[in-house]
Amino acid sequence: MIPPRPARPTARLAPPEWLLSGLRPKAAPIPWAAVVRAAVALATPLAVGLAYDRPAYGALAAMGALYGVISDTADAYRLRLLHIAIPQLFGALGLILGSLVFGRGWLAVGVLTLVALVSGMISSIGAVASVAGLLLLITSVLGAGLPLPDPWWVGPLLLACGGLFVLVLSLLGWPFRGRIAERTAVADAYRACADLLESAAREDGDYDAKRQAVTEALNKAYDLVLARRARDHGRRGPLVRLLSQLNVLIPLVEAAPAAQLRRRPLPDAIPAAVRELAQAVEESRLGDADLDLPAPRTPSERAVDVALRRAATVVHKADPDPYNVDDRLGRPAALGVRIRRAGRDVLFSEASWRYGLRLALCIGLAQSLVSLIDVPRSYWVALTVTFVLKPDFGSVFSRAVLRALGTAGGLVVAAAVLSHVQRGWWDVPVLVVLAACIPAVSAKSYGFQTAAITPVILLLSDVLNHEGFALVVPRLVDSLIGCAIALVAGYLLWPESWHTRIGDRLADAVDDTANYLTYAFGPTEGGPEGDPAATQAERVRRRRKIYRDLSVVRSEFQRALTEPPPTGARAAAWWPLVVALERIIDATTAARVRVNHGAPPPGAAEIADAERQLRELAARVRSSVVLVDVRKGWSAADDEKGVLAPLRQELRSAQAITSQRR
Repeated sequence: MIPPRPARPTARLAPPEWLLSGLRPKAAPIPWAAVVRAAVALATPLAVGLAYDRPAYGALAAMGALYGVISDTADAYRLRLLHIAIPQLFGALGLILGSLVFGRGWLAVGVLTLVALVSGMISSIGAVASVAGLLLLITSVLGAGLPLPDPWWVGPLLLACGGLFVLVLSLLGWPFRGRIAERTAVADAYRACADLLESAAREDGDYDAKRQAVTEALNKAYDLVLARRARDHGRRGPLVRLLSQLNVLIPLVEAAPAAQLRRRPLPDAIPAAVRELAQAVEESRLGDADLDLPAPRTPSERAVDVALRRAATVVHKADPDPYNVDDRLGRPAALGVRIRRAGRDVLFSEASWRYGLRLALCIGLAQSLVSLIDVPRSYWVALTVTFVLKPDFGSVFSRAVLRALGTAGGLVVAAAVLSHVQRGWWDVPVLVVLAACIPAVSAKSYGFQTAAITPVILLLSDVLNHEGFALVVPRLVDSLIGCAIALVAGYLLWPESWHTRIGDRLADAVDDTANYLTYAFGPTEGGPEGDPAATQAERVRRRRKIYRDLSVVRSEFQRALTEPPPTGARAAAWWPLVVALERIIDATTAARVRVNHGAPPPGAAEIADAERQLRELAARVRSSVVLVDVRKGWSAADDEKGVLAPLRQELRSAQAITSQRR
C-alpha cells in the first residue's frame, strides 16, 4: 500500500477556507438585457454632454445612471420602479446636503456623521430603504468632496435624470411583459416542487438542497405576487389567478416530506405532471385537468395524489377559485400601516440604532481624518467605509478584504484607460465596455463588482477633475484607509461582530417548531371558532413562516462562515443543527399530512413529550456558546411506531449533534 503523500510546505501558506469562500466567484448567468441597458444608460449621458460641450454635466448624469444600474436588481417591473426611483430621490437629496457643506471643514464632518446615522437607521427597514440609505450617504459624501456646477440644483437634477434614464430603459418592456416576472416566479416554484418530489426517498436525490430551493422559490413568488396584490382587492383577474395557483401548490409541497419519509421513490409520472403544470402556468395556458397517475396505496401517496390533482384543477381553470385567493401567507398591509410600522421600527429598534451609530462613528472618523491630514481625493475614504460597512450586504470583514482586492484589480484597468485613452469622444466607447461589465460580473462576488465599478467611477471623476493617471494611486491609498477604518471602528470595536451569538436565531426557530407541533396536533381541531379551513390555513401560515425564518438563518450562517475565527468556526460547528432542525419540521409536516389522509393521530402524551424535548433543545442552544449535551430520554412513546416516529428519530439526531463539544 502506498502511503499518502505528505502535504507540501507551501500548503501551509494557503489562505484559510473562510477567506477563500468569500473570494470564490459564484456561478451566475450573464443578464444580457441588463448588460445592454447599463452600456446605453452610462454612455448616452456622457455623449450628450460632449455633444453640447458640457462634459461635466454628462459625467454627473452618467454617475446617476451608475447608481440606477446598481439599484436595478428587481425582477418585476413594479418593484423596479420602487428600487430605482426611490433611491434616486434620496441620492438627489444627499447631493444637495453635501454641496451645502462643501469646503466647510468640521461642519461637513458633523453633517455627514448625522447623515450616516440616518442612513444606517433607515437601512434596517428593507431592501429599497437599504439602497436609498446607501445612496443618501454616498451622494452626501460626493457633494461634500467634489466641486459641483452652479447653480446648486444642477448637480442633483443631473444625477436624478441619469437614474430616471435607467428607469425608463428598464420599463420599456412593461406594456409587453407586464406580468411575465410573476408568472415565471410561480412556474419556477412548481418546477422546484417537481425537483423536490423527484428527489424524495432517492439516495442521490439531494433532498435537503431541493427543499431549500423550494423555500427560496416560494419566497420569491409570494413576494412578487403579493406586492402586486397590495392594490388589487378583487377576486378576479390574472393576479388573483396566480395567487390561487401559488396557494394550491402548498399542499403538494407539504406532501413532499411524507413522500421522503416513505423511503420509496415516487413514480416518474408525478414530477413530470408537476413540470407540465409549471409550463401551463408560465404560458397562462388552459387545458385538461385530468391526470393519468398510478393509484395511491398509502397515506403519503394519497396526500401527493390529492394535492397534485387539486393543483391541476386550479392551474387549468379559466377563473380562480374564489375560496382559494385569501392572502393567508402574508399579504402586505396598507401603505399607511407599513409606513407607521417602519417608522416605529426605525426609532425603537436596538438593531437600527446600533447599526446607525456604528456607521456614523466610522464616517465621522473618516471625515475627521481627512480634515486633519491632507489626503488627495479625500471623499474616497468615506465612500469606501460606506460600501464596506453594509452588514445587510454580507460580512463586513470579507467585504473589506474583497473591496481592497477588487479596487486593486479595478485600478489596473483604470490605469490603462487613464494613461492610454485620450479624454473626449474616446471616453464614450470605453465607457460602453466598462459599464457593460458591471451587471455581467456583479452577481459573481462583491470583489468582482468592485473591480468593475472602480474604473467607471475613476473615468467619470477624471471628466470632472481632469487629473488623469494621478487619480490611480490616491484611489488605492484612500480605499485602504477606508477599509482599515471599517475593520477597526466598524468591526473589531463591536464585540457582536466577532462574538456573534449565532445560536440565538436558531433557538428561536426551535421554539417556533415546538409551537408548530402543538398547533398541528394540539386541541385546535376546527379552529378557535370551529372552522377547519381556518385551522388548516393557520397551520400553513406557521409552517411557511418557520421555513422563511430558517432561510434567513441559513443566510446568516453563510455570512458567518466567511468571518475569521472564532465566528466562522462556531458557525461551522452549529451548521449541522440547522439541517437537523429543517428535518424535524419536515417530519412534523409529514406526520400531519399522514394523519389528514388516514393515519392514526399521536396521543396527547406523545405530543407533550416531543414539545418538551424541543423546548429543552431551544433553551440549551440559546444559553450555549458551544454545542452542549442536551440528550434526554423519552418519557413516552419510546417505540418506533406511529406518525411521530420519524420526528423522534430526527430529534435524537439533533440532540446527538448538540452533544458534541467543540
